[in-house]
Amino acid sequence: MAQIQIKNIRKDFGDFNAVKESSFTIEDGEFFMLLGPSGCGKTTTLRMIAGLELPTSGEIYLDGEEISQLPPSQRDIAFVFQMFALYPHMNVGKNLSYPLISQGMPRAQVKAKVDEVATILGIQDILKRPVGGLSGGDRQRVALGRAIVRDPKAFMMDEPLGALDAEFREHMSEELRALHDRMNATTVYVTHDQLEAMQMGDKIVVMNNAVVEQFGTPKQIYDTPATMFVADFIGSPSMNFLPFDGSVGEGASEVQLAGHNHGVPRQIEGASGALVFGVRPEHVTLSDSGAYRGEVLASEYLGTTQIITLDTPNGELKARIGSEQVAKVGEKVGLGFNPGTVTLFDSGTGRALRSDLNNEVLTHG
Repeated sequence: MAQIQIKNIRKDFGDFNAVKESSFTIEDGEFFMLLGPSGCGKTTTLRMIAGLELPTSGEIYLDGEEISQLPPSQRDIAFVFQMFALYPHMNVGKNLSYPLISQGMPRAQVKAKVDEVATILGIQDILKRPVGGLSGGDRQRVALGRAIVRDPKAFMMDEPLGALDAEFREHMSEELRALHDRMNATTVYVTHDQLEAMQMGDKIVVMNNAVVEQFGTPKQIYDTPATMFVADFIGSPSMNFLPFDGSVGEGASEVQLAGHNHGVPRQIEGASGALVFGVRPEHVTLSDSGAYRGEVLASEYLGTTQIITLDTPNGELKARIGSEQVAKVGEKVGLGFNPGTVTLFDSGTGRALRSDLNNEVLTHG
């Protein structure tokens, strides 16, 4: 078992607050993603779990044991860095065996374990090769092998695929997820790449400016963003934001944009003033009719779909539609929105208003 509980951890470097009070639970066997832009606090959070940084306050539990002040050597956690961190004077086999030899494991067991890990990673044929001449992908496999050979309780991975080119990075991400599933290990993975997080993660923590903006499954993060930051950071293109001044009461199921009514999920929380109508591009429809209209500014062909950019009374908007639909630049078209997918935000705080769509996520996530 390797459940990790984070309770109100905070990290200060002098006057700089790198991580504000954060709390979440990583379940045993989960592939858990720490996602956010550079400087948001995700790597600092990972380093606190691993013991490379001690929290200023708060608690970290591994299998129910409080470990926040323990050194890394007493946490049984393996760390994989972006830059491989291999011993250049050793060949592949010696890099893999070094952690086991350091622990005093008998040589016969060391050889058996190295052979097992090399088979899992498909690197049996390079065990005697020096690491300096390996490709980036092979060096990353060796770095992973040196981490998993110890059978730790959990793996900490700090952008381990960041140094690889895009094509090979995608291939390695599939391999890494398959390896995780095979080992049923608990993995905590830092990335700034939202596609990587969505494709690989069981759960995601989205961080920004030292704060956890949202915690949940990829589907929850995408379909029911808790804040405008999450809605904007996740998705390509990101969620459309149409600002409007108005009010929405408890129980309301429509709002008015530029004098036209549009359906929304039943609102559990009312608000008034500067609000934002949020809708994903794939939930926007184009039609010849429709009172709410927009002018086509550009079209980006993507094969089976196309991204249409439109100018509307409430600002610019993108729609993802089928490539067979015709949308000419300069043409004015009617616009519709899937009412069950709309999220309303408070413009001042950036926070999503609670509705039938997101109430469970915002209350329990």
